[in-house]
Amino acid sequence: MPASAPTHHHRLPRQDCAATVLGGPTTVIDVGGLRIVVDPTFDDPGPHGYLTKTRGPAVREDALGPVEVVLVSHDAHPDNLDDRGRAFAMAAPRVLTVPGAAGRLGPRAVGLPAWTAFAVPRPDGGGELTVLAVPAVHGPEDGERDADGNVNCEVTGFVLSGQGVPTVYVSGDNASIRAVAEIARRVPGIDAAVLNAGAARVPGKFRGRPVSMNGHRVAAAAAILGARVVVPAHYDGWTHFSQGRAEVETAFDEAGLAALLRLTEHGSWSSLRG
Repeated sequence: MPASAPTHHHRLPRQDCAATVLGGPTTVIDVGGLRIVVDPTFDDPGPHGYLTKTRGPAVREDALGPVEVVLVSHDAHPDNLDDRGRAFAMAAPRVLTVPGAAGRLGPRAVGLPAWTAFAVPRPDGGGELTVLAVPAVHGPEDGERDADGNVNCEVTGFVLSGQGVPTVYVSGDNASIRAVAEIARRVPGIDAAVLNAGAARVPGKFRGRPVSMNGHRVAAAAAILGARVVVPAHYDGWTHFSQGRAEVETAFDEAGLAALLRLTEHGSWSSLRG
């Protein structure tokens, strides 16, 4: 089967408490009776401006069934929100994103400044799932910042929490270990983490330094958070990644943290319960 072809045509079954990466940053999280999709990207391979997509999603958007929430870490870059992903997000019942993107993503989008929480009712009878926006830095700490203090663009991470379910950190395109340390300090008890890796590099930006975490920083972030489950995302499917799955596996092995890793084939589920 060509790399660009989706591997699943059937509907993706609901899970109790699990995550699956579909390719690039796009991750489905089933928790508390909710289906949550992170950074939807469903376009076929090909050029997107100065970026090039090399592989399509493992599961198409029409196979996801009803989705309650879409999380968009940022809408400025097509590798995190492509054309079909944007249409998917704008059709969702609720989109949580950065404040600047909310107006661009339709009336159902809510912009969350850092450390702002949004409560989502849970169908499983467990009350509410709290979605907390947390800081992210999309490039080197010393990168030039805009008038709002953002490096590269406005971007956010999220922490999901609620009664009886694991607390899950979703990093977005964060390259900053300092941001991870602040999140770990202010939100103790993170059980699982979906961490973008890949060490993405874009010519002409930040002297070619990575705008997302490399394998060693992902392992360091996992250790700082104290997470028992780590699901790496956003390390393949685009040409601007300078590292892939192998570098993540090596970094966790060298750190003695290999048991935390959940590196499955795209479209396969990993439990978020450690």
